[in-house]
Amino acid sequence: MKDLSSRLKHKVQLTTDGHKMYLDAVETTFGSEVDFSQLVKIYGSSPESEVRYSPAECIVIEKNNIQGNPDPEHVSTSYVERQNLTMRMNMRRFTRLTNAFSKKIENLGHAVAPNFIYYNFCRVHQTLRVTPAMEAGITDHVWGIQEILKLIK
Repeated sequence: MKDLSSRLKHKVQLTTDGHKMYLDAVETTFGSEVDFSQLVKIYGSSPESEVRYSPAECIVIEKNNIQGNPDPEHVSTSYVERQNLTMRMNMRRFTRLTNAFSKKIENLGHAVAPNFIYYNFCRVHQTLRVTPAMEAGITDHVWGIQEILKLIK
């Protein structure tokens, strides 16, 4: 069986916001095997913000190439923000102001893993018309729950 990197259609492209901790985290996780960029948004204050809550206005967007050769057309944090929303909607422990949080990191991992496996291998996405794992070339079919259960040792 080929290793994962040889089965992927493309090198991983990753975009983060400008938080400095991502620089070391991406290096530690991916080494040189990533096309990495940062999208930094600079916000200004809105005159309405003093009267009522409203999001600040984004006045400047900087796209910084950090490593590799990221495709400028895909430098966006929208993808990860959408994933965060999906995760919050699917798992109560990630909704705000909840008491369903995990007190142990192992329990959090046990809750998150099945959601990501289902999301990437079982659920056909409207925009892709296949699963993300199929689009990435990791598998050639939609997985069923029984196939996931076979992974448990």
